[in-house]
Amino acid sequence: MRSTIFLIILALALPLHADSAALYKTKCAMCHGPAGTGDTAVGKKMGIRSFASADVQKQTDAQLTDIITKGKGKMLAFGGKLSADEIKALVVHIRTFAKK
Repeated sequence: MRSTIFLIILALALPLHADSAALYKTKCAMCHGPAGTGDTAVGKKMGIRSFASADVQKQTDAQLTDIITKGKGKMLAFGGKLSADEIKALVVHIRTFAKK
């Protein structure tokens, strides 16, 4: 029984990660870079911080959600372009860049 529950939870979680990675690649990587370092031409021009930085990782999920939704500085708002679930998935994906 426990193994069945575990497999169901795992099956539900894996698509979210896969979808968040694909969503990140199509919506964020052009500026933030594939590794989330901001090491792109646009990222360098805009002074984008690495998602692995302490400054970014110490922000709450609500703060990151707000930034993605409303934009910040030169970053465009994605609130009208992405669903709440997609924005939540991006926040989860941003957390994967934390230094280990």
